[in-house]
Amino acid sequence: MTDSSANSDRRLPARTGPDEAKVYLVGGGIASMAAAAFMIRDGDVLGRNITILEETEKLGGSLDGAGSALDGYVLRGGRMIERKYLCTYDLFSSIPTLDDSKTVTQEIFDWNETMKTSSKSRLVRDGHREVAPKFGLSEAHILTIERLAIEPEAMLGRASIADQFDAAFFETNFWFMWCTTFAFQPWHSAVEFKRYLARFAHMVAGFNRLEGIMRTVSNQYDSMVRPLHKWLSARGVIFALNTRVTNLGLREQAGETRVTRIEFARDGQPGEIAVGANDFVLVTLGSMTEASSLGAMDRAPALNGKADGGAWTLWEKLAAGRTDFGHPSVFSNHIDESKWVSFTTTLHDPEFLRIVRDLTGNAPGEGGLVTFPDSNWLASIVIPHQPHFIGQPEDVSVFWGYGLHVSAPGNFVQKGMSSCTGREIMTEILGHLHAGASAPKILAASTCIPCMMPFITSQFLRREEGDRPLVVPKGSKNLAFIGQFCEQPDDVVFTVEYSIRSAQAATYALLGLRREPPAVYKGKFDPRVVYKAFIALHDLAEA
Repeated sequence: MTDSSANSDRRLPARTGPDEAKVYLVGGGIASMAAAAFMIRDGDVLGRNITILEETEKLGGSLDGAGSALDGYVLRGGRMIERKYLCTYDLFSSIPTLDDSKTVTQEIFDWNETMKTSSKSRLVRDGHREVAPKFGLSEAHILTIERLAIEPEAMLGRASIADQFDAAFFETNFWFMWCTTFAFQPWHSAVEFKRYLARFAHMVAGFNRLEGIMRTVSNQYDSMVRPLHKWLSARGVIFALNTRVTNLGLREQAGETRVTRIEFARDGQPGEIAVGANDFVLVTLGSMTEASSLGAMDRAPALNGKADGGAWTLWEKLAAGRTDFGHPSVFSNHIDESKWVSFTTTLHDPEFLRIVRDLTGNAPGEGGLVTFPDSNWLASIVIPHQPHFIGQPEDVSVFWGYGLHVSAPGNFVQKGMSSCTGREIMTEILGHLHAGASAPKILAASTCIPCMMPFITSQFLRREEGDRPLVVPKGSKNLAFIGQFCEQPDDVVFTVEYSIRSAQAATYALLGLRREPPAVYKGKFDPRVVYKAFIALHDLAEA
């Protein structure tokens, strides 16, 4: 990995020619990495003229994966994918796997032909699995879902999901499965809920078995970020790690906005990059994993805030005094409504997987998310195919889980999840699995690392038009916004697809290319999809 922190004069490499455009990408997550790839592949930009500035020491952003069998593996979250992620597959159709045997896209499709998701226990209550649970929706609930699918977003405004439904809706199996699959809360945006209903209409039939959900062979850092990083590195892209961008110098003239400089800090020392007339700057706005904190087996994670990272502060500076750059406070000032806790457990004994397999009827990798509706934390776990990390020993297994209600005391541990150590979280999960006498043995052979993420669902918070800026704001000549907090009609946040789509749209717009990203799939206009969804929502058997 190239790290420009070695440049003691705090300047990034100079131009190699007076007419060569430079591209600066703020943030080292999948959006910036994808934009770099599109710049090279579709825009003929030289890799050596692209610089990614990342405030941490590692690329990948929220698509992370770290740790070891000895110390415990860590995944802050997992990203499900499906067949209609057209921008994602477009990008990775050009990126070889780490062993260069095929493209990443081909590997994903080949793998999911072998390992098809079909849950036999999407919900587990009191130690008993429920196979293909019925949704349990009333006719009024279904009519509301149908109304939301067609209602204009402007009419919903800042309304919440709870504003649309009665209390009984939030006790249905449909809600338990929908909210835990996508991490929705009742107070989240009705607009985002509406978008999800439309975007995934084709998955409603089979949703109670998680059919159509696709996975990568390993965790998404190993399967997606590392191959993309390798491809970019081979083309000379510069990675400036441990580099926090603190502000942009903007010039306003005749209704046009241009970035003229990038201000940054590295090792506590300020620096500056002059942005030329032919250069471009793409900024990843905000961050859903900013200020994340890890705990340990006997230590709970801390709750951090905006001051513990640079992404939100940068957006606030850029948006100050102007409306076309969005309103970051809508997403960053409500941590109690956006936080939750995930955990990654490394197992050195097969007993846990045996209990889960016997209870759920699924082998690791087959079933997907298992939710405990009776859990005060509304906890869920997922057992991926093993090994989940490259280099993971054969006698070691890994699973991931999370809880949406992090303040309520547990059913077996009388503490809120946010205050729990890894040992206490595992104790709670083992209680829901009715592990009984096996629990002490499993605990002794486990390393559970909890992770508090204060902004993890901030992109779902109530919003209205203008709170998220356009990918290329009106009048911008060399600045674009990418990631989860820019506005892209029809598509849904909290997905890899949204970030990659923003990168593709920004690249094509800034470079003036006569092309567009693939259109968002709209299954709600397909009569076959609508019919199957109607049958599923009514808990009817398809003829």
